[in-house]
Amino acid sequence: MGFVKKRFFAKERIKLFLFLMRRLKVSQIEAQRLIDRGRVFVKGETLTDKAAYIEGEIEVMLFEPNPKGVLPLFETADFAIFEKPSGTMVHPNTRRTPYSLLDEARHLFGDEANSVHRIDKETSGLVLFSKNKRSEKSLKTEFEKKSIYKEYLALVRGELSSPLHIEAPIMKNSDFSKIRLKVLVDDRGKFAKTYVEPIKYLPDIDATLIKAIPLTGRQHQIRAHLFHVKHPIIGDPIYGPETAVSIKYLEKQLSIAERIKYTGHARLMLHANRLRFNYEDTTYDVVSKYDFLSEIYL
Repeated sequence: MGFVKKRFFAKERIKLFLFLMRRLKVSQIEAQRLIDRGRVFVKGETLTDKAAYIEGEIEVMLFEPNPKGVLPLFETADFAIFEKPSGTMVHPNTRRTPYSLLDEARHLFGDEANSVHRIDKETSGLVLFSKNKRSEKSLKTEFEKKSIYKEYLALVRGELSSPLHIEAPIMKNSDFSKIRLKVLVDDRGKFAKTYVEPIKYLPDIDATLIKAIPLTGRQHQIRAHLFHVKHPIIGDPIYGPETAVSIKYLEKQLSIAERIKYTGHARLMLHANRLRFNYEDTTYDVVSKYDFLSEIYL
């Protein structure tokens, strides 16, 4: 279900944020966040003035979980780790997103549950969710400090026979008229480093299963770095194929058969396989139980 508009009625003139706090049982910060994000409407018009008074009917856009029954792989009283399937979003990117992993977390743990980090829609694997605001703040701080160890599996084109330490600055692309890459390896970009270790070469498909560890946290870092060293991830419709194929994919005109033909697979063959971090004096080391290898020959 995702985001839905709900109607409420204020019997007497009252400050908007106070009404939201009392009616929705949320904190002042959360009430003001609803207003700031344009989720409050009066007579169909967005109301963004936090100091406004209201009386009568208002509408509020609220998130209502629509779970599919996905349970966490691992959880404590403060956080949970889910196995995200490829094709599922971690968090809705618009109000019209019908389903994301947030639906499961909010359904199980309540309205304070939130994703601590995100992985791409097509990347499968481990995603960490906090269950309350306190753990959310603490865990997000650890991600910002780069103290959380993240390990990925990927299937890349060609034979990779020895480990690589890829150091190449990454810059967000600001000109999509000629190239559709979201980020570029460019000297003007920010420092980025990825460690890559080959696991197994598959000669029948001329591909290598690798382990990739991002030592910095740039957007699309693993994808861009592997493309940069001429070992693009199989199934990647952006970093690897010709621009015409990428455009067709971005415009949702690339068929599954065409994608397999041009990229080697129907999905991005990248999997978030391991998370290791400290939380309140305890070290947690969680490894995915999903059989990523089973998808290689699909």
